[in-house]
Amino acid sequence: MSRLGELLGAYQARDPAARSKLEILLLYPGVHAVFYHRIAHFLFEHNLRFLARCVSQWSRHWTGIEIHPGAKVGKRLVMDHGMGIVIGETAEIGDDCLIYHGVTLGGTGKDHGKRHPTLGNNVMVSTGAKVLGPFRVGDGARIAANAVVLREVPDYATAVGIPAQIVRVRGQKVNYASEVDQTSVQDPTQEKLEALTKRVEQLEQILAQQPSTT
Repeated sequence: MSRLGELLGAYQARDPAARSKLEILLLYPGVHAVFYHRIAHFLFEHNLRFLARCVSQWSRHWTGIEIHPGAKVGKRLVMDHGMGIVIGETAEIGDDCLIYHGVTLGGTGKDHGKRHPTLGNNVMVSTGAKVLGPFRVGDGARIAANAVVLREVPDYATAVGIPAQIVRVRGQKVNYASEVDQTSVQDPTQEKLEALTKRVEQLEQILAQQPSTT
């Protein structure tokens, strides 16, 4: 019961819309998904693989969240809204992580054995992000909305874009980095395209000012 109380408290702390622990327990799909996953993972670890998949598939249909029974999930995992989250078999999630809807902790199809990412403690993965491959996302890291992360993220770093680039480490800006949160994220590829478009417009203005040769 203490772990359940900790989980409900984590939702209260992170979700301003949560009014009571009873509401969270009864109505929040992320809580239900973690509960079913604990059962499925226990069965998986005891080689009852078919039963484990039955439980996980029931949970998927009930909550909209798919967690493979083999995945390792730490304490106080909060899945805000939760719909569309997919967590692969060899994924590992540390304590006090926050994952938003539409997130995938998946593989690239090129690896064997350990195929999915490992999240450290207190990691935030924002809406729609894809973290793909058997690498580590460090403690306190932040993955911006819709980022596609294909390589290791250091502790307390912020990753942005497609493919993701590190824009901040321990509060210090890196390269072009600006203040980043999950609601205002600049894709580095988009920034380059905008810069190129601006340069083309400048060149067109220069050419328009040149005297005609005809």
